[in-house]
Amino acid sequence: MTAPKKNFEESLKELESIVSKLESGDFSLEQSLAQFEVGTKLYKECKEQLSVAEKKIAVLTESLKEEEF
Repeated sequence: MTAPKKNFEESLKELESIVSKLESGDFSLEQSLAQFEVGTKLYKECKEQLSVAEKKIAVLTESLKEEEF
């Protein structure tokens, strides 16, 4: 069973936390790789969620343009 997807804000917050921890240099190489893997997955989720939002905005904006005429 897979975990439910986090919302954009939760994913972004977790991603920022991972980046901060990686930048601190406190992780071992193995821990850094594991966190980097989690971070790349979160990045992809955020990018996908932004893409969906952009498409919705484009559709809504287009519908507004059609109503103006």
